[in-house]
Amino acid sequence: MEKIRNHAEDFVSQRLAPANLPNDGKQTPMRGHPVFIAQHATATCCRGCLQKWHKIRSGRELTPRQQEYIVDVIMQWIDKEMKRVSM
Repeated sequence: MEKIRNHAEDFVSQRLAPANLPNDGKQTPMRGHPVFIAQHATATCCRGCLQKWHKIRSGRELTPRQQEYIVDVIMQWIDKEMKRVSM
């Protein structure tokens, strides 16, 4: 889980944190990594979804606190899914 969290932190900082994203809405693949799946499931996949569902305004760089919140949401979803699948 620590490695997945590190990946989530990297993805969020590189693909979501900048103020202006030229490919916003298309930067997160639908498959290929558990974090990508979790991002779509939790509406943390693009700045548009972050604004609509999490009230995090687009057009501004994400603060470290906002990035931590997003990673926490992603990791909580992954943890719940892992527990659900292992039952």
